[in-house]
Amino acid sequence: MAEVIPIKGVLYNPEKADASSVMAPPYDVVTPDLKDILYEKSPYNIIRIDFGRDKDGDNEKENRYTRASGFLSDWLKKGILIHDREPSYYCYEISYKINGKSKKTRGFLGAVRIEELGSGRVHPHEMTYSKPKSDRLNILRYCSANTSPIFSLYSSTEKLASSILENTVKKPPFIESKNGDGFIHRLWRVSDSASINTIKKEMSDKDVFIADGHHRYETALAFKKEMEGRGLNKTGQESFNYVLMFLSNMEDDGLTLLPTHRIVEIDSDINAKELLGKYFEVRKISPEKLSGAQARQQMLEAMQSRIHAFGMYLTNADTYYLLSFNGSDLELDAAESLKNLDVTVLHNLIFERLLNVTHYEYEMDPDIAVERAKKGSFEAVFFLNSTRIHDVREVALAGHRMPPKSTYFYPKLLTGMVIYKF
Repeated sequence: MAEVIPIKGVLYNPEKADASSVMAPPYDVVTPDLKDILYEKSPYNIIRIDFGRDKDGDNEKENRYTRASGFLSDWLKKGILIHDREPSYYCYEISYKINGKSKKTRGFLGAVRIEELGSGRVHPHEMTYSKPKSDRLNILRYCSANTSPIFSLYSSTEKLASSILENTVKKPPFIESKNGDGFIHRLWRVSDSASINTIKKEMSDKDVFIADGHHRYETALAFKKEMEGRGLNKTGQESFNYVLMFLSNMEDDGLTLLPTHRIVEIDSDINAKELLGKYFEVRKISPEKLSGAQARQQMLEAMQSRIHAFGMYLTNADTYYLLSFNGSDLELDAAESLKNLDVTVLHNLIFERLLNVTHYEYEMDPDIAVERAKKGSFEAVFFLNSTRIHDVREVALAGHRMPPKSTYFYPKLLTGMVIYKF
């Protein structure tokens, strides 16, 4: 069973720090320019701990990880950060707008017992790369803390925790942070014993699906094993046996998944339209009647109502196309839970079998994807529809993993809302 416990979180002190100035996006979306902006916002911005700057002359004794540890200790001493004295779950809500519609993502933060992936109740759904895990492991080694939560999902039609959170948000929040997109991030403590026991009980038989933060989970597992190797795991209840997670009920309304598009190099000898024609109706979005932006929008809207539909932009023709699946037998070499995913069709059929694509890059913003393709040595952009939340659950329960960047849960959680200090 999944064990989800309340924690004595480390929080920013609202009396000494402006929450909108000290929070940061997750490290994996922080560009060098954004890092500079976050550094300028406040001397206490969490970026200094979670994803600090490298400096000339850094060595084993002085580096961004030793500095991160120093900042964490110093800010606790100064009262910039405060350590809660009683265990709590933390209700976390994000108010945001997407496509002109107002939405709210809501869940709670707690610590989930770490287990080998696929052996119990915690399930991944995407493959990961090794380099980010190395960086995250150093943060754990030097800071002995989870500085950024893992975004996870669970399914409960009873909605017991959801009801507690619904009542909690009627009170004034402990922390409120506004980011550059105009989104509002709010945090409340849930520390009464009745609520804690209800949430514990509801989660005890639930599967937990990692939505965003696979690197952080695998890093936490590696760190746990390091501690065991050093003989520090005496009771199994030590805090490094758990990892900080945000848990959101997928039965609630408010979760948004966005696609990540692919910018692609294609051999000049390959006729993409002809090869794709075996499996797709390839329809040109007429450029003479529409601007580039209008053609792109028409293509994206048409994709949404079709199964295995993709958008394609060819740089040499400066033209958009709608690829509509014609119902042919795909014969994909993939597990059953993966075969019907658009991202599998794109990678296994279009990239590997038809176009022999070996190099591609990722971009979420369709406009930026096209501009990058035009400026770089790319022949095409392929656009996808969003993966469904239901598919995330089915793939994870089957013990399989989607290709990297198959899902993008939106909006991102802020780093610094809660820190889990060991």
